[in-house]
Amino acid sequence: MFATSPLRIVAVSAGLSQPSSTRLLADRLAAATRERLAADQDRDGRDVEVRVIELRDLAVDIANHLVSGFPSGTLREAIDAVTEADGLIAVTPVFTASYSGLFKSFFDLIDNTALTGKPVVIAATGGTARHSLVLEHALRPLFAYLRAVTVPTSVYAASEDWGSSGDEYTEGLPSRIRRAGGELASAVLGRTVSGASRTPGLDDGEDAVVPFEQQLADLRLG
Repeated sequence: MFATSPLRIVAVSAGLSQPSSTRLLADRLAAATRERLAADQDRDGRDVEVRVIELRDLAVDIANHLVSGFPSGTLREAIDAVTEADGLIAVTPVFTASYSGLFKSFFDLIDNTALTGKPVVIAATGGTARHSLVLEHALRPLFAYLRAVTVPTSVYAASEDWGSSGDEYTEGLPSRIRRAGGELASAVLGRTVSGASRTPGLDDGEDAVVPFEQQLADLRLG
């Protein structure tokens, strides 16, 4: 009987402080993804490996690579972990209404075809909810350029979100984390992000579910 390789989930955290709310959000998204994968009955017993890459520990290596063109062994290993992951979680603090320079510098080092078809959860942290659109106007376009497939739910955590359960109009941070983790797990397993597996029929409207495999095919054709 052949051994089955584990599912690999890699989270990239661009937080600078220690402790870091960015790292905390990365950890919780990774845990939610692992929990959903572990609960799934269709994985045939595959293990789940989770790794969190702290970019603050690689800042000097990233800067040296940008000017020299040669990565250190530690940076090369981190880049390989990202490109070889089955699913990716990318979390950045918001600086000047966009992702951080460290976050962008790291992903500048990744070939623009290396993430083709890879499912990604994008997330960000900030002091105020007013910066939440950074997910749509900065992070989602970045990963579209890298040809990754971002799951529908992105997660933004403002300072007031920590410890909040939400209200009658909005979901709290924990439920958004669970939903994003569930979507990433479903995408990693090759399903639609809603968990559905059917092919849309002629009678389906605009909200028809598109299989994840078709999303990948459309991405490659484009």
